[in-house]
Amino acid sequence: MQLSKTRRRTARGLLGGAALMFAGMLPALDAAAQVAPRNTLVLLREIDADRYDPARTSATAAGEAIFLLSDTLVSMDWDQRTIRPGLAESWTVSEDGTTYTFKLRQGVTFCDGKPFTAKDVVYTINRWIDPATRSPVRWRAGSVKEVRAVDDHTVEYELNEPFSELLYQLAQYFASIVDEATVEKLGTNFGVQGFNGTGPYCWASWTPRQEMVLTKHPTYNWGPPIYNNPSPQVDRIVMRVIPEANTRLAAVQSGQGDITQWIPYFALDGLRRIPTLKLTQQPVHFYDHFMGFRVDKPVASDPAIRRAVNLAVNKDAIAKAVFFGAGEAATAYINPNALDYSAEAAKAVPQFNADEARKVLDAAGWTMGPDGVRVKEGQRATLLLYGLQTAINSSMMQAVQADLRRVGIELRIQLWDATVGWGKLATQEFDTFIISYPYVSATDAFSLYFHSANRPTPNRMNWNDPETDAALVAARQALDPEARAEVIGKLQQRIAENNVWLPLMRQPLWVVSSQRVEGVRPHGIYGVALYKGLDIRLTR
Repeated sequence: MQLSKTRRRTARGLLGGAALMFAGMLPALDAAAQVAPRNTLVLLREIDADRYDPARTSATAAGEAIFLLSDTLVSMDWDQRTIRPGLAESWTVSEDGTTYTFKLRQGVTFCDGKPFTAKDVVYTINRWIDPATRSPVRWRAGSVKEVRAVDDHTVEYELNEPFSELLYQLAQYFASIVDEATVEKLGTNFGVQGFNGTGPYCWASWTPRQEMVLTKHPTYNWGPPIYNNPSPQVDRIVMRVIPEANTRLAAVQSGQGDITQWIPYFALDGLRRIPTLKLTQQPVHFYDHFMGFRVDKPVASDPAIRRAVNLAVNKDAIAKAVFFGAGEAATAYINPNALDYSAEAAKAVPQFNADEARKVLDAAGWTMGPDGVRVKEGQRATLLLYGLQTAINSSMMQAVQADLRRVGIELRIQLWDATVGWGKLATQEFDTFIISYPYVSATDAFSLYFHSANRPTPNRMNWNDPETDAALVAARQALDPEARAEVIGKLQQRIAENNVWLPLMRQPLWVVSSQRVEGVRPHGIYGVALYKGLDIRLTR
């Protein structure tokens, strides 16, 4: 399939920008972007977060800092499947799956020198699940009955019902252990005006939308076993926000920045040819883009429309035009490398066939109108799409819009700045939406997006299906991994057969670093590259 004129213009513009950069004609850098000082790692970011309180945010940008500032009871290995020790050296689970007993590491301290004990775990979990905290991710803690400090170094975590993926959730930054005294002192400004954690780095300062400064936790030597070094190798980290992609890359190339995961995909080939830069990939990365349908809206509620959209969109062409071959077309709802992915369910996801899309619409009574938009019983085949304003979303949606127009479906696109976009995505105004999301397993992804209790957000589809809810409960409570995989596999097939989403792209994770940076290995937990960053060191 040939690219549309719009898509060709987009590609030429992006490639033109890359050519200028690699020719040495670097964009003007912000005055704040100074040459990276000795033993200070300058981490370049695309966007900032609104706060850095682990219980009160779900932003990937927040996780970039919180994973460095704090620790969790357990940690995640590079394979995104294997749970390793963290603040807990070991743990046992009762036969009925409702009680987890964690043996805590001794000798751990917060950044202010206070010893870490079981009481800190109890306070953190209780604060996380307290309705007054209004945590958007409190469900990830499971149905907690009680968290008890048996002694200073033993915690019992008791659930009302089994939660088969509790350890996966406790590895996420939402479960980061925080200091009660600091939280109570700062109140709602915890994670805004200060932070006190047990992580490898400590909060020094934060200037919103500009930079955050972290300093090495001097006594930290309890890093996850996935690293060669249990202690941080860098004295100071400056996390600097540079929204413009070419400027970020120019900063790395010129020595004014050391590392970034926010790389425009058009630049990957050029970066490989620059001997002073290093490009590293994490092949196991679960961060997908999809287009969801509001199934209770007049047009999007028609199964024929949803199936036709899935058939009409050429995702391989989008991978080439928008991701420049770096991204992978999503042929299923779940990445094949993720826990409990179902290959059988993937067969139910329609693949590109524009002619078949037209036949589906014809058979459902959607006839072509004089303006090229189909009509059925006086209703035009028009879908209003909402999403966040990003370069990738804009380019992808232009491509989807062109493909749908060819089969007689009109897509009206409205992308919003993130400051208002999340609010817009919580309304009932749109028919369909575009979003990206990190996940750790099939049950994790489906629990978030498809349970009826999560309407109208993040279940923005308003999918309300008792069979889905029952399957999610069964999967979450399953004590046998094979039983869980079977239940969640059948649910993947049910959702795919109803075409509730258009799975679009799987976003890759690459990190580019300057010549003076060594030991970089991107991790990818919740979309975050550095995780603890303990093996990273600077040669000068």
